[in-house]
Amino acid sequence: MSSSRAALHVLLLTVIVSTVPGVQRNTVTPDRGTTLNISTTQVRGCKVCTGAGGSRQCTTSLLLKDNKPVQVEFDCSRPQDVFSVEVVRNIECSTKSCSSHIIQADSGSLPLQDFARRFTWNLNTSALKAFKIDFTSVGLRQINASERCPDRHSYTIHALQSSGDVAVGTYCRTGPIRSAQILNQGSFAVEVPAGQKLQNGWFDVSVGEEIKSLAKITLTLPKGTSSAELLSPNYPGSFPDDDVMEWYFQVPDKHKTTVEFLKLTQPLCRKKDTEVVYQSRGGPSSGLRLTDTQPQRKGNFTLTLRNCEMDRSRAGSPGLSLSLRVSTSSQVSCKVDVSKMEGLSLHIEKQRSASDCQMRVNSALRETITVTSNSELTFQHCLPEDVQVTATRVIECRQLKDCSNTAVHLSVPLLPPCLPAPLSSVTWTLRPPEHSTVELTAPAGNLKQCLPGQRCNDSFIIKMTEDDGTTVGRYCPNGVIQKVQVRTNVSVSVSGTLGGKATPVLYAKMKGAISERYIFSVSPKRDAPALLASPGWPEGMKSYSTVSWIVTVPPKMEAHLMFANLSQPKCSNRHTNIRVQRVGRLEEDYSRREDETPEEEITVSASFYLNMSNCMPERGQFSVITKITLQKSINRLLTIILSVVASLLVIFVIVLVVVCVVIRKKKKKLSQQVSIYNPNGTIFLPGLNGFPETRQDNDEHEYASIEDTLVYTHLLRKGKEICVYRDFDTYQPFTGRMDSQRPLVSKDSIADDRQASKQPFSISSQQAPPLPIRPLSHDQRLVDNVIYQGEGQSDEERSPSLGPRLEPEGGN
Repeated sequence: MSSSRAALHVLLLTVIVSTVPGVQRNTVTPDRGTTLNISTTQVRGCKVCTGAGGSRQCTTSLLLKDNKPVQVEFDCSRPQDVFSVEVVRNIECSTKSCSSHIIQADSGSLPLQDFARRFTWNLNTSALKAFKIDFTSVGLRQINASERCPDRHSYTIHALQSSGDVAVGTYCRTGPIRSAQILNQGSFAVEVPAGQKLQNGWFDVSVGEEIKSLAKITLTLPKGTSSAELLSPNYPGSFPDDDVMEWYFQVPDKHKTTVEFLKLTQPLCRKKDTEVVYQSRGGPSSGLRLTDTQPQRKGNFTLTLRNCEMDRSRAGSPGLSLSLRVSTSSQVSCKVDVSKMEGLSLHIEKQRSASDCQMRVNSALRETITVTSNSELTFQHCLPEDVQVTATRVIECRQLKDCSNTAVHLSVPLLPPCLPAPLSSVTWTLRPPEHSTVELTAPAGNLKQCLPGQRCNDSFIIKMTEDDGTTVGRYCPNGVIQKVQVRTNVSVSVSGTLGGKATPVLYAKMKGAISERYIFSVSPKRDAPALLASPGWPEGMKSYSTVSWIVTVPPKMEAHLMFANLSQPKCSNRHTNIRVQRVGRLEEDYSRREDETPEEEITVSASFYLNMSNCMPERGQFSVITKITLQKSINRLLTIILSVVASLLVIFVIVLVVVCVVIRKKKKKLSQQVSIYNPNGTIFLPGLNGFPETRQDNDEHEYASIEDTLVYTHLLRKGKEICVYRDFDTYQPFTGRMDSQRPLVSKDSIADDRQASKQPFSISSQQAPPLPIRPLSHDQRLVDNVIYQGEGQSDEERSPSLGPRLEPEGGN
């Protein structure tokens, strides 16, 4: 990595760290009359905070009551993994009416939709009276507390007794339970997982009967053969000590009802005995032990479960828990109107040969029934688990010009309730003309591929397969896939909880040929990564098949691609290939074969094509899951500018370091030895001798003897007076040799200086001022020429060149 890129990465990292907040903020406004509680079971770690500055408070729980907006902050990045939210309302009932009804709405908690939420209604009425909740509009069915409902909405009913809180049961929508009555005090709640929006709903609340049991549940059994499973309160825990539970069954005419105990745990009793009591309206009651064979019943009846006074003092003493099934059967006639079947054929198949189920079509006994026209069916002693009900339709077009220009609606049909079992699956087989394509689009919400880490929690699943059984993919609503195109025959199967769908599941249309075998149009969401699996995953793509995803990237965003769970084969012919190419560009942004090392992550700044092709595998298979995450794009011009600035900054730092090193070395070299020039004629070494004395203070100008012949003073003075010589006191440029000039020093001083020059020393720059440039005077040259004549020189050589002598006027 170059230094400029490294500097850029440091700058960008600084910006990212400084801009990513460490807290999550939400503005919450509780609905009027509600209490909103945000809490966690963890003592340490993430906290919820309100206020600002000195009034800021952070705790592990927060209670909001007023209908005013409150700024709520969490001091961690994912508080939804730690905290849960409960919205509580209170309903008071008098002896005649209740203050309000149960209305499912989450406007106040909508900003906290990413959290697991629980909506609770606390209900209270006068003593010996019960409050009644009516479920007639939807119907409920009881489930084990560990199970999950298809629509991810779980309903719970609790009864508050003097002995404590009792869980009457957990329920899902769509079932035979029509109402529940709870004595005196209790609660009704609906739990919604994180990210799930609360479904709108309304349950009437009224004053109930004077009951003597913990609770009373009313069920309306449908015509025909049906069954319902029920659980004792607190199941699988113990039913409360010496308490009573009631179920009331409304049975259609000419139907028989059978009660079967599936799982039973009996307690050790100190007083009384456990029993079940059957009571028909207007008839006598009959009590049976829990171990007795339960009789068949006709008409409406009440089933009461009574517990004893249990002996819990013994170690390992169990309590009372009971799981029971109530079944109804009769010979039921059922008419099927094919005009309401959306062009589908109905198939009813007997699943268990040992069952007593009998199926007839127009009085003829059948093991399998296919309904293609209006028919009258008869079912006797057929339970839901005894039969399977499916529907199929073939949509075919021979030539493209004959195909419908409008899309075909793939809708789940409305079946008559007299059938012994609900519709389990619907399959449409789509056969386009040769060299044509099947195009499938979702009417709303797009499609999501069912994958590990991206599971489908909806009530139904859409499975797409080819004629040979090869799976294209499994999908559910609320995803990022807008359109699926397949260049071959394809079957679309919908399975799960299939009531009649008011809107189509998919739209299907026949179109012209496409370049790939599969094409998916994808529009990722900004708030969540999208996972896309290759066709056939996890088994792998078909040999030589190709697939393309057309991914739409919004403006000012960029897509980050990661190839997870990549499986590459050993190819016997051709190569596998993964290519990324932006829309409208000729060059590829990324391309890798099976024999090349893939990159861990790719960034694409615009809408792009993700193309994959398979080879003829010798062994292994080609499959991959692509993870696409949208992020805000980085300004490319800003990136270039930052790169240039970072590069110049690095270069400047390097040059500055080099210059500093060179200057330091030069200073160190210059400080080894320094001499100072003294214009008075003395060279000295400051480190040894200090500064010299002035001429008046020393005796260097005194000499022991001077030859008479060297005294010219009177001649020079007289020559100047008569203008024989010029004025040498002013500066005259010297044209002779510079090295012949030597300062005036004594011999002793010279000897000392020579001795001192042999000794190294250092001196700071403050002790060595810059040397001045001064002109040599004429007097100094005269002295130099006279005093420093070398030995052996002739008189002419010793005589200074004074020019031709002029005799003074007047002679001697």
